[in-house]
Amino acid sequence: MKIEELKNKKVLILGIGREGLDTLKYLKEVFPKKIFAIADQKEELNSKTKKAIEGMDIFLGKDYLKNVKDFDVIIKSPGIPFFKYKDKLTSQTELFFDNCPGKIIGVTGTKGKSTVASLIHSILKGSYLVGNIETPSLSFLSKAKKDDIFVYELSSHQLMNLKKSPHIAVFLNIYPEHLDYYKNFEEYFSAKKNIYKYQSESDYLIFNPEIEPRTKAKKIKIDVNDFAQFLKNNQQFLEITHIDNLIAVLNVAKLFNVPEKDIIKSLNKYKRLPHRLEFVGEFKGIRFYDDSIATIPEAVVYALDSLGDDVETIILGGLDRGIKYDKLVKRIKKSNIKTIIAFPDSGEKIVRNIRSRIYKVDNMKDAVDLAYKHTSKGKICLMSPASPSFNLFKDYKERGDLFKKYINEKAKN
Repeated sequence: MKIEELKNKKVLILGIGREGLDTLKYLKEVFPKKIFAIADQKEELNSKTKKAIEGMDIFLGKDYLKNVKDFDVIIKSPGIPFFKYKDKLTSQTELFFDNCPGKIIGVTGTKGKSTVASLIHSILKGSYLVGNIETPSLSFLSKAKKDDIFVYELSSHQLMNLKKSPHIAVFLNIYPEHLDYYKNFEEYFSAKKNIYKYQSESDYLIFNPEIEPRTKAKKIKIDVNDFAQFLKNNQQFLEITHIDNLIAVLNVAKLFNVPEKDIIKSLNKYKRLPHRLEFVGEFKGIRFYDDSIATIPEAVVYALDSLGDDVETIILGGLDRGIKYDKLVKRIKKSNIKTIIAFPDSGEKIVRNIRSRIYKVDNMKDAVDLAYKHTSKGKICLMSPASPSFNLFKDYKERGDLFKKYINEKAKN
């Protein structure tokens, strides 16, 4: 949908979080005299949000969807469940894709997409990093030019219902995730496939071979052999991210003819994103790693593979979405882990068949206290939950921040 098509439409912005506010701000710039409607299930809004939506038609609380039928276009924020008025639905992502004059590099995958998107951005000088990495995109649209490059991290929620694919699509991996939102894994996978579904012969798809995509785009498999010499000469970069993710980044750099020396320079300057196998520090002889973003078992297996045999204590568990943990349990049994600190509810499920020193906790302070008590000097305590945080924490960031807070507080005692 072109932005000018909204001029004479009754428009509802559904969800007034970071993305919804960005959408409203942009549309008010384009249509300064137009009144938009806002709907959100929150009962109360903070003062900053109240000021931003002043003068708009506002629907809040449990009946926030009551009037959706009265609107011509509904701009939905990610994560809000879809409902019956699908013919009226659009999104910030769809509006950006339909109106952006520049090139879009879309990055998705169950895990690793934030790191890969930020790495591509760091290598492609002058590019813009937007999307699920918490930088809404529409605010960039008013100044976007034909030669601009946008690296767009795309969640399944942003991809679902999308009817246009990026010029370069990067599809890293797919594992069961968000099954509390989607009907099943197939529906989740189907949403992800939109990253390449509408590509043409002039587009590119960089993909994990396990995905087996059907596309008109030029296909580039993520293959270690394609960059074997680079990896041999630059082993240090394997500490940044999974080798497949690094290969995906190198493939994008190759498409843009970035010289190898510039790639190396950018990778040397790159700082790992918070809560992604982040080294918190060494305190009282114990090395602590914050991997709060690890909300699926496969991510924890990768963390254990990356850190090696020095992991002696692991903190895991969280919201149980009914997924299987067999691979993770098998990997823990093969490791040198002696102490497992388990959050409800999935933690109890994971440790059921593991013979280690197990402690069940329901808060981060107790978890960190136990980690200090039961981790030997020279060894590692890893927090890699294999589960979402929402049963005990606001989000994975709060979980990771509290982990770091109590580590530092305990270190001073």
